[in-house]
Amino acid sequence: MPSPEKTTPIGARIKKIRGRKKIALNQLANETGYSVDYLKALEKGAEMPPVGTLLQISRALHVNSGELLRDEKEALDQRTEAYAKRTRNYAYTNLTPAAEHNHLGAFRIYIKAGQAHEGVGYRHEGEEFVYVLAGSIEVTVGEQVNRLKKGQSLHFNSGIQHHMRNIGKIDAELLVVLYNP
Repeated sequence: MPSPEKTTPIGARIKKIRGRKKIALNQLANETGYSVDYLKALEKGAEMPPVGTLLQISRALHVNSGELLRDEKEALDQRTEAYAKRTRNYAYTNLTPAAEHNHLGAFRIYIKAGQAHEGVGYRHEGEEFVYVLAGSIEVTVGEQVNRLKKGQSLHFNSGIQHHMRNIGKIDAELLVVLYNP
């Protein structure tokens, strides 16, 4: 099993696929709604995209989201700690890497205690279901603030701007299922 250092970063995989398919950054920006600067930061590894962003990018590139996340699956045992170091406060595991379509994806998300995922506000077509496995989080959907603790869940329209943060004193672990039509 390769160490996390030997896996290809997600941003590099996005750039490689984009190059292979001859898709310009401007075109990808228009297909996803993300700025060229944000996409450049993703490709350089300066930003770690949330799973909704990865699903949007994979659809715009016409690839299965598993293609972007494949190397992380190979590093399953070491990934959480490695991602937490690389992204400072947010990590995820793709639970559906072999899915043959891009409509449904399940992810195990980790958010460090007292932290939020930094970067853009999330907004992607479809629906999202969040179930808290450990810790307590705050999910803001539009102007609605939802506080969830272990065993609680939230289902919402992911086309509405949303943001997640850990409001507890321990790391939060979540099951997040995204439906992207």
